[in-house]
Amino acid sequence: MSETIVTEHNEMHPGFDLEGFMEMCHETRIGGAILETLGTLWKEWDKLFHIVEINTGKISYLAVWLPQSVEERVDTLWGASASDGFLANNLAQYMCMTAVKDMIPEVEGSECAPSPRPTPTLREALENLGVPYKGPESSLLSLRYAVVTHYPFRGGCEICHLQEICPKGQGKGESAGFVLPGYERGKDEAG
Repeated sequence: MSETIVTEHNEMHPGFDLEGFMEMCHETRIGGAILETLGTLWKEWDKLFHIVEINTGKISYLAVWLPQSVEERVDTLWGASASDGFLANNLAQYMCMTAVKDMIPEVEGSECAPSPRPTPTLREALENLGVPYKGPESSLLSLRYAVVTHYPFRGGCEICHLQEICPKGQGKGESAGFVLPGYERGKDEAG
């Protein structure tokens, strides 16, 4: 069994794109005070943000996440104002997906960062990083604002381990993904 190598990408900082954020939130207008709050949160969270590559020998993964403190901040905002909480929640999600798209541009075209099968090696690496899965049999990460996907890009929904529970993966989404030759579902079962 080869050694797992974790490479931190501390030099990477996701950029905020107001138009992309508004599109994700289905908003047509955002007021100045709210925009200022979003900008403040983005700067604050950028300091807490993690982007790492996990190389298990045969397979590499990209993991991005915001810590538990961001979840707590969003929950506090939800408690004070549903609309502020909604926008802060979307901002944290947007930050994670922007980082994934910055590292793996093909994700933008497939509109999916497929979740890999949580192998024992991947589980151990993520746990050591403080981003464990919810349980020993779970395929869901314990942090609300966290993404793990194949790195480099290997395909869209068709290779996603969560396909059976994802509306988009069941063909209910707006667009279909594609799989690069040699990366069909099941090709990464070891590691």
